[in-house]
Amino acid sequence: MMKRYDEAKEIYASLGVDAEMAIEALRGATISVHCWQGDDVIGFDSKEALSGGIQATGDYPGRATTPEELMADIDKAFSLIPGKKKLNLHASYAIFDGEIVGRDKIEPKHFKKWVDYAKERGIGLDFNPTFFAHPMVKDNLTLSSPDEEVRSYWVNHGKASVKIAEYFASETGVPCVLNFWIPDGYKDIPADRLGPRARFMKSMDEILTVPYDKEKVYITLESKVFGIGLESYTVGSAEFCLSYANSRGITPLMDNGHYHPTEMVSDKLSSLLLFSDKIALHVTRPVRWDSDHVVLFDDETKEIAKEIVAHDALDRVFIATDYFDASINRISAWVTGVRNLQKALLLALLRPTDKLKALQDNNEFTELMYLQEELKTAPFGDIWAEFLSREGVVADYLAEVKKYEKEVLVNRA
Repeated sequence: MMKRYDEAKEIYASLGVDAEMAIEALRGATISVHCWQGDDVIGFDSKEALSGGIQATGDYPGRATTPEELMADIDKAFSLIPGKKKLNLHASYAIFDGEIVGRDKIEPKHFKKWVDYAKERGIGLDFNPTFFAHPMVKDNLTLSSPDEEVRSYWVNHGKASVKIAEYFASETGVPCVLNFWIPDGYKDIPADRLGPRARFMKSMDEILTVPYDKEKVYITLESKVFGIGLESYTVGSAEFCLSYANSRGITPLMDNGHYHPTEMVSDKLSSLLLFSDKIALHVTRPVRWDSDHVVLFDDETKEIAKEIVAHDALDRVFIATDYFDASINRISAWVTGVRNLQKALLLALLRPTDKLKALQDNNEFTELMYLQEELKTAPFGDIWAEFLSREGVVADYLAEVKKYEKEVLVNRA
């Protein structure tokens, strides 16, 4: 393997790329890994069915049903994922030792076990208020509801979440990305598009009255194009969320499953980087809609990574995963998706970016095409194998996943 790496390193050097620098840059890139792949987005605070235009399909054995099981599964997945990681939590994963409180009254203490978990492993935590799968979601509306009781309930949930995010950052010493996404919308064409968005804006403004340390907490706002049962109109459209984030000085978040099929998040990154100090991503794989399939090493994932690296923005883009597949082994889904995102970042780091930019600026498109095509057949796999080796992570993780399934997952009720 060492011989193969040395040969690959020489090939990349002939193309103007330092493979050692690429590996070191990848080792420093943090991926925020979503907790909800392990239990199909069910959480621990509500018995309501999954709602808000999202679904987890399939019934593969071994779903985590307790905090302890979910933590064990995350540990197993993290042991097979190289590089730096954070854990991304939804508010619905609160752990109550005793009386369960509503989401409008959750406190940092309800997440102490998650903080202890993170500190023991030396990782940071990100957070998401949970505006779905709850009896206070009325007629598919939360922060945009015309029912003041409903709207106020979810405003209080948002305010509570700001305090929890700051608690995470203070305890772990790692900044926390706090992401707001609401599923609000209508199945059919609405009579009033402005009113719900005005209420959403009012609600977010009220939430942002909570003081927080902007060095510790980055509040983000995520848009969506549509969901099941919300096909005609979503309150938090791309235009609304981007305009709101820019006007309020918070961070825009793009989920590459939340746009029209011909819209590519990779094409949006350069524009947002010109206007925002930080931006955030949820990387997923849409198929026919926001279906949150496991991330593959596909063209759009590669293009997203290429844009981040080409603009020297690894320290400006918060990268997180967001998918949930209940039809396959959930541990494997975690590992496969995160590794593919890391592969895409490594592939991007193995490009002679400055040289490619110079060819474009000098109108040397023949040479540009030639070099870009040569890079496609360069021995990327040998560099990836060296990265895994240095991280002490096995290349063939399926055997480990199957062993864990046999010893742990299939024995769960």
